[in-house]
Amino acid sequence: MPSDQPAPRAYLSQQDIAEALTLHLSHPWNDKSEVFMTRLSEPAGLSRLSLAIGRVPPGKESFVYHRHERDEEFLFILSGRGIVEIGEESFEVGPGDFMAFPAPHGPAHHLRNPFEEDLVYLMGGEHSGLDVGHFPRLGRRIIFGPSGIFGVEEGDCREMTLVSSSPKSRPAEPHSPSSGL
Repeated sequence: MPSDQPAPRAYLSQQDIAEALTLHLSHPWNDKSEVFMTRLSEPAGLSRLSLAIGRVPPGKESFVYHRHERDEEFLFILSGRGIVEIGEESFEVGPGDFMAFPAPHGPAHHLRNPFEEDLVYLMGGEHSGLDVGHFPRLGRRIIFGPSGIFGVEEGDCREMTLVSSSPKSRPAEPHSPSSGL
């Protein structure tokens, strides 16, 4: 671990969380995207689970309508109200509401805040280190990998078939029970 990073801690107090670095994020494919995120998993030393507190200001949205191919996600509303889109349905959500998004066949989803107070939620999920995000309304994908995050147009993705080739075949050698095969 780099020396400028604090050592992971199994216990984070409310004060630790309040004083933690908050990231200001916006998704490049959504002009209304604005999320303030306080990470919880990294300071606690978790590497296979991603957990954070997210805050979406009034009139803003989380990221973009999407689904994941590998990493499952969940949201638990702590305060405020919002509108979640899950598949083709929309629901008003508030404190105590829980949403789960299984992978790979779970529905696409998106969270927005059309109300006058901040929408605050606990967000978490798997952190496999290799995932594909599908953005069906945009016709795009994002590939998350060890070397970075890459956006691609859906039309640029083509299914590949592996072709097997072998040297010219030769007649099979006789098989006998004594050969040990």
